[in-house]
Amino acid sequence: MDNVLSNMPPYQRAIAKGHLGSCGANYKNLDRPIIAVVNSWNEIVPGHAHLRDLAAHVKRGIIDNGGYPLEFNTIAICDGIAQGHEGMKYVLPSRELISDSIEVMIKAHGIFDGMVLLGSCDKIVPAMLMAAAKLNIPTAMVTGGPMINQIKPSESKAARQQFIRGEIDEEKLVEATVKYYPTAGICPFLGTANTMSIVVETLGLSLPGSSLIPALSEEREQSAYDTGYTVVNLVNDNVLPRKIMTEKAFYNTTAVILAMGASLNSVLHLPAIAKECGLEWTYRDFDSISRKAPLLTQVTPNGGEYTVADLYPVGGIPTIMKELMPILATDTVSINGKTLAENLETAAAADGVIIRSFCNPFSREGGIAVLYGNLAPEGAVVKCSAIPQEKWAYSGPAKVFESEEACIDAAQKGELAAGDVLIIRNEGPIGGPGMREMHRATEIIAAVGDAAIVTDGRFSGASGGLSIGYLSPEAAEQGPIAFVQNDDRVDINIYERTIHWNIDEAEYKRRREAYEPVIKEVESQFLKLYGANTTSSAKGAVRR
Repeated sequence: MDNVLSNMPPYQRAIAKGHLGSCGANYKNLDRPIIAVVNSWNEIVPGHAHLRDLAAHVKRGIIDNGGYPLEFNTIAICDGIAQGHEGMKYVLPSRELISDSIEVMIKAHGIFDGMVLLGSCDKIVPAMLMAAAKLNIPTAMVTGGPMINQIKPSESKAARQQFIRGEIDEEKLVEATVKYYPTAGICPFLGTANTMSIVVETLGLSLPGSSLIPALSEEREQSAYDTGYTVVNLVNDNVLPRKIMTEKAFYNTTAVILAMGASLNSVLHLPAIAKECGLEWTYRDFDSISRKAPLLTQVTPNGGEYTVADLYPVGGIPTIMKELMPILATDTVSINGKTLAENLETAAAADGVIIRSFCNPFSREGGIAVLYGNLAPEGAVVKCSAIPQEKWAYSGPAKVFESEEACIDAAQKGELAAGDVLIIRNEGPIGGPGMREMHRATEIIAAVGDAAIVTDGRFSGASGGLSIGYLSPEAAEQGPIAFVQNDDRVDINIYERTIHWNIDEAEYKRRREAYEPVIKEVESQFLKLYGANTTSSAKGAVRR
């Protein structure tokens, strides 16, 4: 078949080939399908540090199947390094920046017949899927795979708490951290990074069974090669991402996320990816599917000592999806050209320990719940699989903070008490701007004991405890959270999916009329532009 480059006017085609020749391209190879190898490799982010090596295997696969690869890069931020300071404001906005950068490179050059995306981690993977959907050229994706931890999750958490209490020094904490995160690869817990890699597989844009293959393994290198080989088939058959990422695929993906108790950040990213596919996906979709999807795993931070690395040896995502077949749409397709039903024919049965069967789950409902009420008219989200059921019904007085720093400062001064409901507001997509994660707050507040957090910000996939986030409308939109005051009583009931603020209508009206918005000084023009043009978390924090 003719490639895209061959359809250019003759003079422009010749000039384009000349410029590519200056970069080392062989003239005879430029009549092959040209495949963009879009790589987020860098030396800063563990999930990306090995992607340059994986790209070499992708390129071999492309060449061996008659294509010609050309590689370019995009950025990637490490959420772990960005935690707990102003840098976290840039993380969610980077999603749109990455997606746009891929669009710009593909559209501006106009020479690519397909692409392979190489990425890992929290915002990079959804950004790449958004780009795949809006560009809608044949696409396959390779993710980095989870690293294999050398110490247990409880040992890593214990070291952090020991450091916070002053019992060990920085060097000891770093030593423990490197044992939990020992190599390049995705962090071993079921956070957003692993969740989004799983999303790629369940949506159908990576090879079946590939998302949980360990990093730095021969199996992952082979999977990268196979993906490069496969993308040329997609080009030859003109198989487009939007034909794969259908509404049924989003349904299946959500069911898997909920059955695993995966990251809350999925409630931001799936709606954003769906929007680029011309679909709508909402908080209510998550909650309705959660009532059907049983919890089949309890990988940390959902309790226990199992990590994501433990899932692959017992069947990984194919086994989980095979157990979920009673509620899945099995006619969806993957980049290998097979339906879900066909791909699951050889999947192993649940081992009954790490992955339970559909009929014997850890819980009859999934791991994410959406709460509604007069404090959250458009919804708030909680990872119920990480909360002991004795805390599913909770009531306490509000303590209000206008930022994450103010709450952490109060905790360090000993000003918080067991039984408090900590309201952290003006941290949403608009008000932040940038919607920071509150992971550091949840770690430090854990020392307080029995306390809840309610915020219009968001949480890391590693966060546990009674942490309710993504509340919408946010304070910057003058949602009800903007008018809460200290000692107001807040009632949380996960069983009933409610979050209620005890205030009468007259007092609510008085506070609303007297309200003075919190105006934050923001020096960054990038963040100002993001805050002015983004939507609420309930809409995926996408551009208006």
